[in-house]
Amino acid sequence: MSDLATTIRHLVAGNRILANEGIVDAMGHISARHPDNPKRYLLSWARSPGLVEAEDIMEFELDGTPVKDNGKPIYIERPIHGAIYEARPEVMSVVHNHCYEVLPFAITRTPVRPAVHNARRLGENVPVWEIRDKFGDTDHLVTTMEQGRDLASVLRANKATLMRGHGCAVTGASISDAVQTAISMKINARAILEGLKLGEI
Repeated sequence: MSDLATTIRHLVAGNRILANEGIVDAMGHISARHPDNPKRYLLSWARSPGLVEAEDIMEFELDGTPVKDNGKPIYIERPIHGAIYEARPEVMSVVHNHCYEVLPFAITRTPVRPAVHNARRLGENVPVWEIRDKFGDTDHLVTTMEQGRDLASVLRANKATLMRGHGCAVTGASISDAVQTAISMKINARAILEGLKLGEI
């Protein structure tokens, strides 16, 4: 099996796992850097992640332009992926989600801190990107490369960043790494939220 075929197979599995774990809903997405061309990435057309199959995977330039337009609708928040790949050559996979357990941290000043063992991969800092700081009152969607690059500038070298009032972006050195980090972020958020009911963390 070629590197491309393997990457597509793993990307399909990543979509299905994230959907099964409740990390993505119909609007979340995961991408992978193209194994043969680092200036391109792979992402499904705008389909619910739980339904993604190999033939749904499309190839995109870093600016979000489809290499081959098959006429199917595509995710409008592609700039999240392209801008992160552009800024972070070591990143091989990106997950964008609106995980319900993580959202409270995206609307309060409570930081995401690793509180349980499997969240150590998050590192000490999960920054918060505020779209209003540079782009004013928007619908919070990242639809331009300028917005995506601003998000990437806040992410810096971290594994993930919260997107205020929206969700988060998670990176990985592989598809598996990105999926595991997104799941760990959910588990960690849920542990903190439940722990606070009992007392101080």
